Amino acid sequence: MPKLTYEKLIYLDHAATTPLRSEALDLMIPYFTQTFGNPSSIYTLAQESRKAMDDARETIASILDCRVSEIVFTSGGTESDNTAIKGVAFGLRTLGNHIITSNIEHHAVLHTCYQLEQFGFDVTYLPVDGHGLVSPEDVAAAITDKTILVSVMLANNEIGTIQPIKKIVEVTKKNAKRLQRSIVVHTDAVQAAGQLELNIEDLGVDMLSLSGHKFGGPKGVGLLYVRRGTAFEPHQMGGGQERQRRSGTENVPGIVGMAEAFRLAEQERDLAVRHCTRLRDRIITGIEERISGVQINGHATQRLANNVSVSFDGVEGEPILLALDFAGICASSGSACSSASLEPSHVLTAIGLTAEQAQASLRITVGKDNNDEDVEYLIDKLSEIVTKLRSMPSLSVVGQTA
Repeated sequence: MPKLTYEKLIYLDHAATTPLRSEALDLMIPYFTQTFGNPSSIYTLAQESRKAMDDARETIASILDCRVSEIVFTSGGTESDNTAIKGVAFGLRTLGNHIITSNIEHHAVLHTCYQLEQFGFDVTYLPVDGHGLVSPEDVAAAITDKTILVSVMLANNEIGTIQPIKKIVEVTKKNAKRLQRSIVVHTDAVQAAGQLELNIEDLGVDMLSLSGHKFGGPKGVGLLYVRRGTAFEPHQMGGGQERQRRSGTENVPGIVGMAEAFRLAEQERDLAVRHCTRLRDRIITGIEERISGVQINGHATQRLANNVSVSFDGVEGEPILLALDFAGICASSGSACSSASLEPSHVLTAIGLTAEQAQASLRITVGKDNNDEDVEYLIDKLSEIVTKLRSMPSLSVVGQTA
């Protein structure tokens, strides 16, 4: 495929991935080349890798305000979600088989729950309101004497809605005490790092998933927080690394880079949130002023600072994305459309959008390096693109064919 040459390239898809920070890369390089030892070995070269990994674990634990022994390194958010849900499901299977989650979770959670249903587990998929919020009262009402796990994401990856996790934990633990049983609470916090405070004691959760590439770290590395004493059965077996909870030689360069990126993201969080909130609000205002027939999806205030999810009447998201790409703008569709699938986003339909509205959606997520010029360019191009597509109904209007 020929490489496109852009007059300018504006990256507005930070919910999908973020650029690797140079500070993280600099720390990673020696562990690819010079200090390459396996951290499970005993000689000095290997122990240098072990120390780097231990230091990284301490850095992360200090941010989360947890014990270093409660951090499990994984290959990313998907593995962390799988490990958390399967680990508890099989760890507590003799006490119950009921899991509660929401119908707007990431597929790493939903597909894991679908799989567990095939093994005899009973899963309740809670609905959300029109803003994408899970009701703590619905969580409480769904708890039974067979419930062993509640898994609700901290912030949604598509619409940016932030869930009332502390309240969900509160009602879950209250009911667990009433039933005199253990109910574990897990949250997928992959989208929240660098935007929300992730203090474990404040959140109250028993397990929490993160992925390095969402906050300036490398791809292929993540972590799972597991509160001490949580019933947990590992599902990846082998050499017994990570205190028997996740076997496999650890990705030392990735772990080092992730810890440094997490440290910097937390250090800069307040400034980054203010910056991204201002840009986000300018995008929303600009779209609403320049383009008719738009709907902003997600909660108006309880949303991530960098997220804009918008639906456009009369056009599909896919041609908008393609046109933005030719203009040098990277964004995402609000639907799961691909060459192999035309299924609308499960998140957008869960908040009440029709399939057509979901397929006419766009997700824009800004980052700390975006600026006002980027926003103005986006609004100008988006206005031009939508206007042009609406003038070509045979090609762009949802539900029509040429």
